Amino acid sequence: MKPSLQLKISPQLALTPQLQQAIKLLQLSTMEMQQEIERYLLENPMLEREEEEENRYLAHDQRPEQEYERQDESERDNDSSLSALELEEERWYQDGGTSYDKQGSRERDDEDVEAQDLQASATTLRDHLIWQLSLSLFSDRQKDMVRILIEALDENGYLAVPLQELWANIPQEYKTSVREWVTALRNLQSLDPTGVGARSLKESLRIQLRSDEEAPPGVRRLALAIVERHLGLLANRDFAALRKRLNCSEERLKAAHTLITSLNPHPGARFSSFNARYIVPDVLVRKVRGRWLSQINPDAYPRLRVNRLYADILARQRRGDSPLSAQLQEARWLIKNIEQRFATILQVSQSIVDRQRQFFEHGEIAMRPLILREVADEIGLHESTVSRVTSQKYMATPRGIFEFKYFFGSHVATDSGGACSATAIRALIKQLIGEEDGKKPLSDSQISEILGRQGIVVARRTVAKYRETVGIPPVNLRKTL
Repeated sequence: MKPSLQLKISPQLALTPQLQQAIKLLQLSTMEMQQEIERYLLENPMLEREEEEENRYLAHDQRPEQEYERQDESERDNDSSLSALELEEERWYQDGGTSYDKQGSRERDDEDVEAQDLQASATTLRDHLIWQLSLSLFSDRQKDMVRILIEALDENGYLAVPLQELWANIPQEYKTSVREWVTALRNLQSLDPTGVGARSLKESLRIQLRSDEEAPPGVRRLALAIVERHLGLLANRDFAALRKRLNCSEERLKAAHTLITSLNPHPGARFSSFNARYIVPDVLVRKVRGRWLSQINPDAYPRLRVNRLYADILARQRRGDSPLSAQLQEARWLIKNIEQRFATILQVSQSIVDRQRQFFEHGEIAMRPLILREVADEIGLHESTVSRVTSQKYMATPRGIFEFKYFFGSHVATDSGGACSATAIRALIKQLIGEEDGKKPLSDSQISEILGRQGIVVARRTVAKYRETVGIPPVNLRKTL
């Protein structure tokens, strides 16, 4: 066969710096994002904060006051293009989530949100993994085995205990098959954050690379080869030896190196607990004319702009190779990606609020089952994107501050063929126990029977698990004399 040259064209998705930045900003908490912005402000002279009197309003949920000043009050009231609800919503957004009477004093009712009066607890890595496990389709036995592995993780998300040692300390009922434990480990490693449950740095990086669907396939394969066989050379930055061993160009090696350095060597570290952790709600939720609405918290939104002085100097120079040109592009990317981040957060939060409106009306007992895919399908986003948004993002509501993912939960079947949220069932269990006779407390079996009479099919073992998750002791410890 004669050697020949062939030209092959195939589409590839390149992970541009702008896209990398957008993904990173989306998964950061508000406090982490503020720290990242401070770094950009220190390093990039083209970027600056807006002055207080020049604050912009979010295009997707607010309008400048000047727009309303140009209209007479009576014209706005008679404007047929806006309903009474829309007018009220616009005025509320314009006032930053609060309303004022004609004398300018603030009106406060039971539904107003004071973020400083509300509290939220920090989410640990264990909490985050257990929450995902409750939403999974794994069997009950597999869920129990994954829980055992979760308890063995260190603060960085690594499985610090060898499987052989773990095997010696697990309950006898789970000492059946090594293959079953390997499956449990793979199930754990399929959870977020990507790379959790690995037994070494190499394995964690390998998991992250294999799950990265946005990286170009060729670059990902080269990065995997480096991680599998040449991690030492990469650590020593011996790029000449790497090019020789991998027989690749400098450009491809650079792309693979960039991809590897974008991975997280400590996937669980961002969930490490601190003595003091402050939470700034990303959105505020309030009831307006019978509808629950979500609004971006003005205190969480960073107001940035391009430095006009430096931009004018660059425009006069007309030099595309100036360092300021790259910094100007970086500043524009950051501003755009922050706007997109909050637009996505607002979309997801409003979708959650719409689906869980009964919770805001009646509390936990009215929580409905909700999965990530349901929200993703409605707003046209990938399920992984919604997962990033729900982690470490908070909404301040009249009932308290809640992490977005609090509103997602597994379901239990009912006799009518419907489903009941696990959160609602836990609330029902708390209610039943709260109303029980202390001399004759309800056993888990009795609670299961009561729920069954209400059409909710819950096994005794499940009742026990739910009772334990809300910190309620067993029946023998609740009995009073």
